[in-house]
Amino acid sequence: MMRGFVSTLVVVVALFCLSFHVLGQTDSGDVAILEEFHKGLENSELLKWPLNTDKDPCGSKWPHVFCEDSRVTQIQVQGMGLSGPLPQNFNQLSMLSNIGLQRNNFSGKLPSFNGLSNLKFAYLGSNQFDTIPSDFFVGLTSLQVLSLDQNPLNESTGWRLPLEFENSAQLMNLSLIGCNLVGPIPEFLGRMSSLTVLKLSYNSLTGEIPASLSGSALQILWLNNQKGTGLAGSIDAITSMVSLTDVWLHGNSFTGMIPDSIGALSSLQRLWLNNNNLVGLVPENLTALPQLQNLQLQNNKLMGPIPDFSFPNFTYGSNSFCQSKPGVPCSPEVTALLDFLADLNYPLVLADTWSGNDPCSFWRGVSCLNNKVSVINLPNLQLNGTISPSIGKLDTLADIRLGGNNLTGQIPQNLTNLKSLKMLDVSSNNLAPPLPKFNGVKLNIDGNPLLNSSTPDQTPAPPPPPDGDPTPSTPSVPSSPNEHHGNNSNNTNSTTPSNGSKKNVVIYIVPVAVVVLIILPVSMFLYFCRRRANAAAFSAPSSIVVHPRDPSDPDNMVKIAVASNIGTTSVGTSDLQSSVNSGMTEAHVIESGNLVVSVQILRGVTRSFSPENELGRGGFGVVYKGELHDGTMIAVKRMESAVISSKALDEFQSEIAVLSKVRHRNLVSLLGYSVEGNERLLVYEYMPQGALSKHLFQWEQLKMEPLSWKKRLNIALDVARAMEYLHNLAHQCFIHRDLKSSNILLGDDYRAKVSDFGLVKLAPDGKNSVVTRLAGTFGYLAPEYAVTGKITTKADVFSFGVVLMELVTGLIALDENRPEEKRYLASWFCQIKSNPHELRDGIDKALDVTDETFESISTIAELAGHCAAREPHQRPDMGHAVNVLAPLVEKWKPMKDDQEEYLGIDLRQPLLQMVKGWQDADSTNVSSISYNDSKGSIPSRPDGFAESFTSADGR
Repeated sequence: MMRGFVSTLVVVVALFCLSFHVLGQTDSGDVAILEEFHKGLENSELLKWPLNTDKDPCGSKWPHVFCEDSRVTQIQVQGMGLSGPLPQNFNQLSMLSNIGLQRNNFSGKLPSFNGLSNLKFAYLGSNQFDTIPSDFFVGLTSLQVLSLDQNPLNESTGWRLPLEFENSAQLMNLSLIGCNLVGPIPEFLGRMSSLTVLKLSYNSLTGEIPASLSGSALQILWLNNQKGTGLAGSIDAITSMVSLTDVWLHGNSFTGMIPDSIGALSSLQRLWLNNNNLVGLVPENLTALPQLQNLQLQNNKLMGPIPDFSFPNFTYGSNSFCQSKPGVPCSPEVTALLDFLADLNYPLVLADTWSGNDPCSFWRGVSCLNNKVSVINLPNLQLNGTISPSIGKLDTLADIRLGGNNLTGQIPQNLTNLKSLKMLDVSSNNLAPPLPKFNGVKLNIDGNPLLNSSTPDQTPAPPPPPDGDPTPSTPSVPSSPNEHHGNNSNNTNSTTPSNGSKKNVVIYIVPVAVVVLIILPVSMFLYFCRRRANAAAFSAPSSIVVHPRDPSDPDNMVKIAVASNIGTTSVGTSDLQSSVNSGMTEAHVIESGNLVVSVQILRGVTRSFSPENELGRGGFGVVYKGELHDGTMIAVKRMESAVISSKALDEFQSEIAVLSKVRHRNLVSLLGYSVEGNERLLVYEYMPQGALSKHLFQWEQLKMEPLSWKKRLNIALDVARAMEYLHNLAHQCFIHRDLKSSNILLGDDYRAKVSDFGLVKLAPDGKNSVVTRLAGTFGYLAPEYAVTGKITTKADVFSFGVVLMELVTGLIALDENRPEEKRYLASWFCQIKSNPHELRDGIDKALDVTDETFESISTIAELAGHCAAREPHQRPDMGHAVNVLAPLVEKWKPMKDDQEEYLGIDLRQPLLQMVKGWQDADSTNVSSISYNDSKGSIPSRPDGFAESFTSADGR
């Protein structure tokens, strides 16, 4: 009995062991893939797999491999430093449910995961995979987490999530950070109801946040720092994702307002919206979110008061807030203007400049009288929205110009209560009736179909400024009350003409008609004759030229030049023969002396415009350096025909016309030009050290030595002398209009010359003022010019003051990335210049400041403040600036005594004896002195130009 039991037990144990051995035997297909994986690694020894002695990873429990029922279900090798590719048949591990390959150096093409229906977790981030197959996402029906972060996938072309990925309905966490995703965010992600974490940061995504994501169950949304322009549009979609706890949208181009409905996100803990183009006010209900602990709003265009948050992690710098401290309200005028802006949907064109708590300081389209808003001048800006009744609170408003926009709705009734209002221009909009009854107001409603059709008996008021010219203008001042009523086309108190008036109309119409019938044919005949003559003149080679733009001109300094038909006196009208004006285009022939150079010559000296000779690219073409046969260096501007517009032609003409009339050692010299076929070339003297802006703002990136204070003083004096010459010493008064550090060029000796005369205006009839279109660069524009369009020499003085501030601080005139109080250099500098401690802190850190240097800097700071005074009459002329700067430049020192030996003359001898000794020492008797240099003489000419390229420094 006992023997039979033992026999049975032995059999059972043997069967159990056999069964265990069978169950422990790993699937041969899985083993083959693991062997191929091991073989492809460059450092496979790190795995410690016993392939030579044991090929049963499930039974022997190989490190990092996990199995169920003899099938490999997990591979976990994260952070081991493994290098090499993956087997392309990796998807044959059909029972794989969890793979952790993150934080290694795997490279090459990702294998397809097509068919891995059991895969739930795939961590592949932080490797070097460079290609993703098109069927990678097919059949991943159980996938819950996928991470491909930080892989250079399809680096040259990028890749997109395929539509098949929508079938991974159980996906909860998708992390694709920095893996070259391109295109819009797929709409189908909003239909994946299980998705709670979506991280797509640091890719090249474009477009808007998909509407399909609205109402989704997302808790974490990271879309920050897209390359290029990034994501755009509004952020309204996030306000319906009520489960959100963490939102990163920074580093994109989102626009519009932060919606009030964001107050519904009661679970929100972290919200980063910085570095976008968001506008408007910060919603008050954002402060009431119970879980919010971290809010980043800096570097947007947000306005109004800064909300007062109780938590410390709140950053809001570099916006357009009206105050610098949280919780402080805006002034009533600013509040009214911001309400007005809100009804226009906060257009960026205004949000960029409507900053601070003083609308009288550099606010575009706003003009003040006695520090009160008197003019709102915003025509032709494509503004959308309605006219807010809030401007009815601005009691001092005298002039409202909103013509040429896309405004809808009604004219607010409360505008009739503005006692100072003299002009209301709302022409060319889409406004609707009823029309309020204005008394004593010039009213222009032309081009509003609904208003015009509802008021057929009303005559339009005098026309607004020319179409297309958004140049702010001064308030209209009526000559008499009768003039107001006579021109108020929409005054409902106007009466119907009497019968006697009708007779007078007939009497006037008959002779007028006769005159028209006689004059019209004659005028048309003369018009076409003139047009034919001008067309023939324009067909001949002309001298259309442009000065090369400096390539170091910073990107955030926006050049503005708004097209205008204002009839002003242009530069060099005696030299310019204008053809007939057709729309916005004019053709000109310029007569300016014999400066024509062959294109072939310029091709030769620039080596056929070789890229290696490229100095930089400007708004209208490329600048090349060239070398003449005698070694003289020149700068050749080659214009691109595709960018030659009417505005460009105007600047070209101004450039050649000005330089035909002025010549000074501190003005860059024009050497010649060439016009052959489609080529438009302009030749300038070569300035080896380039623009002053590079030496002030980019010297570290360009590995240059910072400018010493002595060099900065010399540069300031050179510029002052150039501007004094243009304003007072030339035969006519010229206004530069675009003086800035990037238009100041330096030679090898760091002496400065002013360049870029494309915007120069000639003050007519010897006067120092002219009304013209707005042109120049924000940050350097004088406030009265920016608002009214009236230009004087004092506008140049303002710009010179800003350049002085740049020389002192090393800061550019306007930088949106600086803190709000320092964004506009002129405003900030004028606040600190009189405080020695603050001024010393504001000095460029690249300067070695001694007590003697600081005394000199303080003098320059005071001069800069006077030059940039708010009122033009408070600014000095450039002659005063020269007188201040000249004594500060290093004084002249006599030569040492050993110079006498060099000359061979004893200066202590009588004059006749010195002359005789001089003649005896030199056999060549000097009978005359001519002006020569090592490169050849400069013959004089009536027009002041040098006939050769050998030298043209203007001395």
